[in-house]
Amino acid sequence: MDAIECIRSRMSIRKFKPELVPIALLKAVVDTAKWSPSYKNTQPWEVAIVSGKKKEELSKILIGLVENGTKPSPDIPEPQSWPPVIEARIDALMKKRSELMGVDLYSLDALRKAKIMNFQFYGAPHGMFLFQDSSLPTWSIFDMGLFSQSVMLAAHAHGLGTVPQAFVTDYARHVKQFFGIPETKRLILGISVGYPDLESPVNKFRTDRVETDEIVRFVE
Repeated sequence: MDAIECIRSRMSIRKFKPELVPIALLKAVVDTAKWSPSYKNTQPWEVAIVSGKKKEELSKILIGLVENGTKPSPDIPEPQSWPPVIEARIDALMKKRSELMGVDLYSLDALRKAKIMNFQFYGAPHGMFLFQDSSLPTWSIFDMGLFSQSVMLAAHAHGLGTVPQAFVTDYARHVKQFFGIPETKRLILGISVGYPDLESPVNKFRTDRVETDEIVRFVE
């Protein structure tokens, strides 16, 4: 597929097939993504990928933290509020997903279940975690966004599915301990990776986008 089709057809996958992705293919995805632009070619990204029994072990650790009521402590604080126009988009998405799943996604029980599904990597055989040095300025997080997009597009081009996950950063210290990564690094994002189960109803749902005229202005 060409670049335009890849960007427009990529979607977040929340149900995966259990088959493992060859390590060589996962490496090829990262090898492509590393060509993302970054400020002054700083290339601030560091990647850890977990699979198999180790992935299940990490899942149990994270789910246990939820079950025990451990307070989340992400390296990047979660936003507490949004501008009204952004809040409206979030509400519209949550309403559609609530209708699809038949649950109120704003309820505490639904939030707990959503976290558990995240920590199970939505059934994906691989979990990817993105880190950067904590001494880097906020600007470097922008570079991580570029890298994350490249990972997901490269995976999609290879027939893989992905979903970016913020919830897995809730317990950043525990994730870093699991991988043997020092506290001088910060956990930016998790991405589940695997072969998508395109027959699953949850993967039939597509988000919409605002009209282009709402986000662009031309001055001549």
